[in-house]
Amino acid sequence: MSMEMTAWHALYNARHAKDDQRPFTRETFRRIARFAQPHRASLVTFLVLSVVTALLAVATPVLAGRVVDAIVDDAAERTVVVLALLIAAIAVAEAGIGLLARWLSARIGEGLIFDLRTTVYDHVQRMPIAFFTRTRTGALVSRLNSDVIGAQRAFSGTLSGVLSNVVMLLLTLGVMLSISWQITLLALVLLPVFVLPARRTGARLARLSREAANHNAIMSTQMTERFSAPGATLVKLYGRPAEESAEFALRAARVRDIGVRTAMLQMVFVTALTLVSALALALVYGLGGFYALRGSLDSGAVVALAMLLTRLYAPLTALASARVEVMSALVSFQRVFEVLDLKPLIEERPDARAVPEGPVSVEFDAVDFAYPAADKVSLASLEEVATLDTRGGEQVLHGVSFRAEPGHLVALVGSSGAGKSTIAQLVPRLYDADAGAVRVGGVDVRELTAESLRRTLGLVTQDGHLFHDTIRANLLLARPEATEDELWDVLCRARLDALVAGLPDGLDTVVGERGYRLSGGERQRLTIARLLLAQPRVVILDEATAHLDATSEASVQEALAEALAGRTSVVIAHRLSTVRAADQILVVEAGRIVERGTHEELLAVGGRYEELYRTQFDTAEEAADGPEEDEAAEAADGTAGGPAGEPVAQPVGPAVPAS
Repeated sequence: MSMEMTAWHALYNARHAKDDQRPFTRETFRRIARFAQPHRASLVTFLVLSVVTALLAVATPVLAGRVVDAIVDDAAERTVVVLALLIAAIAVAEAGIGLLARWLSARIGEGLIFDLRTTVYDHVQRMPIAFFTRTRTGALVSRLNSDVIGAQRAFSGTLSGVLSNVVMLLLTLGVMLSISWQITLLALVLLPVFVLPARRTGARLARLSREAANHNAIMSTQMTERFSAPGATLVKLYGRPAEESAEFALRAARVRDIGVRTAMLQMVFVTALTLVSALALALVYGLGGFYALRGSLDSGAVVALAMLLTRLYAPLTALASARVEVMSALVSFQRVFEVLDLKPLIEERPDARAVPEGPVSVEFDAVDFAYPAADKVSLASLEEVATLDTRGGEQVLHGVSFRAEPGHLVALVGSSGAGKSTIAQLVPRLYDADAGAVRVGGVDVRELTAESLRRTLGLVTQDGHLFHDTIRANLLLARPEATEDELWDVLCRARLDALVAGLPDGLDTVVGERGYRLSGGERQRLTIARLLLAQPRVVILDEATAHLDATSEASVQEALAEALAGRTSVVIAHRLSTVRAADQILVVEAGRIVERGTHEELLAVGGRYEELYRTQFDTAEEAADGPEEDEAAEAADGTAGGPAGEPVAQPVGPAVPAS
């Protein structure tokens, strides 16, 4: 590697160094060794080839000096030809070994990236929902990208670079001392001119690079939030475009100024080192030529010393930044291990069994639950805060007990924040109960396999999340082997077949980020179609119609009635008129079930349910701009207009007799 290339390489490593002072234990190195274990043979071969490359690099200047001596001494032509052929053979060998070493380096590096990424990805998928609600997505993605690649460089670049540079430095120094110790020592006097600027300039560049990275990260976050569909809407409604642009321009200008300073610092550093290298080369030629003219040094030795000089300063400069490279790689490994050290709160037992066949019940038996504290599920670095929030661990559910019989519908109603959604999240085991038991088919969910639980349960939330993919791909998440006819069948049952058939690309239409190319009602019906395709035996609806207008809600309710027919259902209701036909209604307040019964029974009791129902009923009356009492009575019976004179949504699910 030339002096200029070495300088640029040193600056690059300094700029991209991780600013982290944490200690590294033996366990860190043992874990790194475990990841390297599958690549041990390739790694050893790669290191051997790196050493051989260093040996060949030193041999070429020595042979070049011999050629000069042979010419000066009028040696036989055969000698010059042989030496030239040796130099050519070494060049060919270097090229071949370089290609093989690069192949091994790529194989090791990419293999390590694959191992780290898949390990982290699989681990993250096992984390609880609380982990994702706290973590910044960008910070987590960075662990799978920049940190994994930084860790990979430890093997494919840093390790071999340090080893080959040490070998090359020792060999070069030994050969130079054997040729002329005076010139060698004089060359070493210039060593600080190479090492000190590299460290000082590198530190300044690292600081500038980190500042630029911070500004870029903030701009990236601003763009990500403002360029999403909901973010763009919010900015247009409440944002201040001029101030937003000014703030963005301020940071972009700072990044621009840092870029100019960085470019000049790099160029000054590289130019200075190249200049010093050229001056040192002139010194060797001048002093070596002087000795050669006096007869105390051969002409070939002068040439060899000049060529070896570049082999001396290049590894010295590279080794001066080796510590930065090593520490940066270790920090990357440590940041990856931080994620792997977060223990998933939901673990499948080795003896887990499948959900029993046939219709299944859902039962809560004296369930207590508290959301886990931040230190149990998150990292400060992933939340991009200095310290984790110390709050958490407060009990949310208190002794919740109920049973949804096979094929029956149980509705959960109550104030916002009462714990209804928490109850729904415990059934598919997004969290585990702290006390008591949640049973599906009479078996504690902690004793069931995750796969069978996923096949048994279907959950529709109020946001109706879809991936930025085609309608077909979003449906096939539920059942990848589904046929074309089955896809159209569930779309028909979800009242979406006409809409999809009218789209230019049909099932292959891309729905956009989070499905925002569809209306709210269409998005919800598509999630219901996905539920129908999955054919679960238990359906959980978490306020699936909470944010829909009356027209969209009516369409969604029709699709929901299809989805709930004959299935065990747990429904969280926002509008109480939609759950009047439920087999059992549970009123949840402050994490406790305070009332239970059918619609008529709870109204007759005159408790919290009756209060909630009358509040909604009175609001509906006022919104209708003073309808007569007979219209209000019809509305209560589900036969007349609802709010704003629009049809009241029909009850969720089949009209089953109250039990």
